Amino acid sequence: MFRKISNSGFRDWTPSQLPDLSGKTFVITGANSGIGFEAARYLGEKGGDIVMLCRSREKGEAARQKLSALVKGKVDLILIDLGDLVSVRAAAEEIREKYEKIDALINNAGIMMTPQQKTVDGFDLQMGANHLGHFLLSGLLLHRVEVAEGRIVVLSSIVHRMGQLDLDDFMSDRNYTPMKAYIQSKLSNLMFAFELDRRLKEAGSKAVCIACHPGYASTNLQSTGPTGGMKWFLKLLNRIVAQKPEAGAIPTVLSAAGWEAQRGAYYGPQFLGEYRGRVSDARVADYALDLGLQRRLWEKSEQLVDLKWGI
Repeated sequence: MFRKISNSGFRDWTPSQLPDLSGKTFVITGANSGIGFEAARYLGEKGGDIVMLCRSREKGEAARQKLSALVKGKVDLILIDLGDLVSVRAAAEEIREKYEKIDALINNAGIMMTPQQKTVDGFDLQMGANHLGHFLLSGLLLHRVEVAEGRIVVLSSIVHRMGQLDLDDFMSDRNYTPMKAYIQSKLSNLMFAFELDRRLKEAGSKAVCIACHPGYASTNLQSTGPTGGMKWFLKLLNRIVAQKPEAGAIPTVLSAAGWEAQRGAYYGPQFLGEYRGRVSDARVADYALDLGLQRRLWEKSEQLVDLKWGI
């Protein structure tokens, strides 16, 4: 079963409702294209300073220059490979050296339905890049978010409703399919977000965590990850169903800076099974709300990335 876990009091949130964001800092993974770039644009147009975390210097710098011409705020570029924990730690250290506070850390970057591969740390590529890299980054930057009384935003996906989390085959080694591994990673994103917000609240932290999903948006995810028939199917689906990246970015922007957003909530589009349309509270699969499983996921993630959050 799927259900909404919050009632935020609006049916159609839009970026026009954003307040002035001058003086606020937004750190966004995967900000060089797609949803990440459009979210950065929305926030920067309202005066927010943007820190783009990107894997490619060439693509990141081209996007930084493009974004700088569109926004009021400053735009910085820091390199990160979320599939390499050494790179994640290095990026976090650079951010801490440059910025005293982070108003929102947006865990946006992701890969989708790739053939079976391993990260340099031996993790499944999708689980490593989509969940574990962001889990480590968030833990390393938590203090900067707390200083700002800010938000950690975690992007999940509607595919979290298509399968349950298997911690005994966390890396999908025994039964790998590109879709299964992707579902596992995005379900991990969502359950991490819920567990993080609960821990922050219990610890009396002034930071909060909010989750969201973009619906089905046409981005590089569909062309750079899937192969074979799935790649062609998604190409067709993009033409029929997908919304543009600027629409897919709206739940992210709401979660990062909308004053209407509630802690611990989950936001996304409302039409066609939450594939597209106006943005409000999204539906969550019941199994994603399993408190015991959320706690076990947290403990396993801490062990794998070698970081104790202390909350």
